[in-house]
Amino acid sequence: MPSCDLGPQPPGTPIRRPFTGPALGLLLSVLLAAAHPVRAAAQKEDLRVLNGFGGPYMEYVDAPNSLYRYLESVVKRELAARDSAVAGLSTREDWLARRADVRRKLHEVLGSFPPRTPLHARVTGTLVRDGYRVDRVLFESRPGYFVTGALFLPDHRRGRTPAIVYLSGHTKDAFRNRGYQRVVLNLVKKGFIVFGVDPVGQGERREYLDPATGKSVFGAESTSEHAYPGAQLFLTGESLAKAMIWDGMRAIDYLQTRPEVDPARIGVTGRSGGGTQTAYLAAFDDRVGAAAIENYITSSRRLWETHGPQDAEQHFLGSIARGLDQVDLLVARAPKPTLLVTTTRDMFNIQGARETFAEAKRAFTALGGADSLRKVEDDTVHASTLKNRERTYAFFQRVLGLPGDSTEVEVETIPPAELNATPTGRVVALPGARSTFELNALRADSLRAAREKAARDPAAVTAAARRLSGYHDPGAPDGVALFMGRYDRPGYVIERYILHGEGGYPIPLLLLKPDDGRPHPAVLYLDPAGKAAHAAPGGELEWLVRQGYAVAAPDLLGDGEMGPGDFKGDSYHFADRGDDRYGFWFGAVSAGRSIAGIQAADLVRVARWLGTRADVSGAAPKGIARGELGSVLLHAAAFEPAISGVALIGGLDSYDDLVHTRDYRTRFIPEAVPEMLTAYDLPDLEAALAPRPVLLLNPVNAAGAPLPGAPRFPEEQVHDALRAWLSRSVGP
Repeated sequence: MPSCDLGPQPPGTPIRRPFTGPALGLLLSVLLAAAHPVRAAAQKEDLRVLNGFGGPYMEYVDAPNSLYRYLESVVKRELAARDSAVAGLSTREDWLARRADVRRKLHEVLGSFPPRTPLHARVTGTLVRDGYRVDRVLFESRPGYFVTGALFLPDHRRGRTPAIVYLSGHTKDAFRNRGYQRVVLNLVKKGFIVFGVDPVGQGERREYLDPATGKSVFGAESTSEHAYPGAQLFLTGESLAKAMIWDGMRAIDYLQTRPEVDPARIGVTGRSGGGTQTAYLAAFDDRVGAAAIENYITSSRRLWETHGPQDAEQHFLGSIARGLDQVDLLVARAPKPTLLVTTTRDMFNIQGARETFAEAKRAFTALGGADSLRKVEDDTVHASTLKNRERTYAFFQRVLGLPGDSTEVEVETIPPAELNATPTGRVVALPGARSTFELNALRADSLRAAREKAARDPAAVTAAARRLSGYHDPGAPDGVALFMGRYDRPGYVIERYILHGEGGYPIPLLLLKPDDGRPHPAVLYLDPAGKAAHAAPGGELEWLVRQGYAVAAPDLLGDGEMGPGDFKGDSYHFADRGDDRYGFWFGAVSAGRSIAGIQAADLVRVARWLGTRADVSGAAPKGIARGELGSVLLHAAAFEPAISGVALIGGLDSYDDLVHTRDYRTRFIPEAVPEMLTAYDLPDLEAALAPRPVLLLNPVNAAGAPLPGAPRFPEEQVHDALRAWLSRSVGP
């Protein structure tokens, strides 16, 4: 996206990406040296709004956590509506209808599965151990999308034998981990066939490898191997949850090809992240006859109250907004045998697990399976215990018809590398292998043509952006703005205000304006570093004031004084790609909202508040945004015609570029809108603003590098470009 002033254009005119000809000449003709005397302020200033002498104002002590608190309130409001709808269910007919509704909604929020293509499964090697053998297995759940696993087969079998899919939690070695092998090998010793499968991003399926070391660039953090591509998947309307479910379903497909396996007696189990996958696979695949879900089940309410929203695969698009909670994964399979394996000090809150169990029990009982849903607890942290393991063995022995002693025995685990199905231990090294990123980029390619056709209708683009971003129009200004004091500087003043956002949280704001007593046109100014980043004497905000503008610089949710707060979640460190708290964004995904949509509504609120002030002229405000907040400004301007133009400095070119960039910068994700690439991209919003002028300066690609082919303007020339743009964007 080259740097250019797009100028007034007819509605729907496509944006010209090349920066050539008259547009370049116009901009270069106004690049004049400009110097203004800089005078230091005569008083010590504190441009924080929520703080006073001695610390934060008590009303706003928790303000940095406002993003989390507001998203939590949205989630709880949606859950309250869901709980109200479920509270009166009692009869078999009630729960049959609820189960059907849950299954329908689960498939809607997940989307359609890929076609069942040939597995091309093969055994790449065999190990022989005391009492069992191991087939190292490789298959394709989708063409070129390799799944690795190990099939453990006990020696003494009588005919077709029940089989259990084992899905591991977040360890780099996946099912090869010593603790997971203990469960796998005990089940094998008790006569079960067990298929240990690598989740994407773990074991042999790590996708972000350092070529020098062969190890993940994210270190041991397999959650980062999930969150990083998981965010890209959400942008195209896909999800890592669906990818994992499909891999699990294809693993069952493979088991059904094995003559040793009884296809009518299939079980699934896993702990932590494996518990997540177990709950999903058991809900979506009717072939799962028995499911033991360990260290995962709680409730969304208790999760938000305690540990907070977590990894990418723990979220479906808009699931909570559609009235779904974790308990519905159990209801979807009722009354099939299910065991909840829990611990009382788990990060997945035990109170939520107990409440979920109680509600699910109502469904199982009404559907004739009161004894089919069971729960075991032990008193420890997020961990496996002997009691819980032995209850799991006994559950599968009883339900899958393989009775015996459930006492755990000592086992000799296998060195992880010996269980690898590939020569290098890396599926990405296989000929024809495709990564999650590559498959999603192909999907983005298929979406682009339809999106470009739809983008010819600006109204359709805006409507799609409103819907997908979860934007709530803020309505007319309520007139409530807290004045928090003023600083005088030569020729202008800085006033501090607190407005209130859609959740009642504060919007701290600086208003800089000339002190000549006349009304002036307004400029909205956003910077990811916060409202005060350019507010020092001689800074960009002062420069704008000296051009004759009143400048409103707010801190939106998550920025400046408004965040990010205490919450980190388990997906926030992405090596040299950045540290960003993806848990916020994933939580909003489930709630059917977006951070960008909420921030855009708050920015519109500020713009409308400016329109009520006597010291601001009747001309509609302009907007300037630096960096990733350009996405927020574009959305706000698309929803608010009174924003009369936008200037984007150092902003992202497009989110289509982000899903085509393997090593993207994480800072662009919080201001992205889930599913947006199914309907629009940032250039489409730019075109939809016509005839309002759009200035694009120093755009960057998703790797944070200058956009190829776009001229780069040093900071001393940025102001001259802004001056030219401001002169063209005055007026409604």
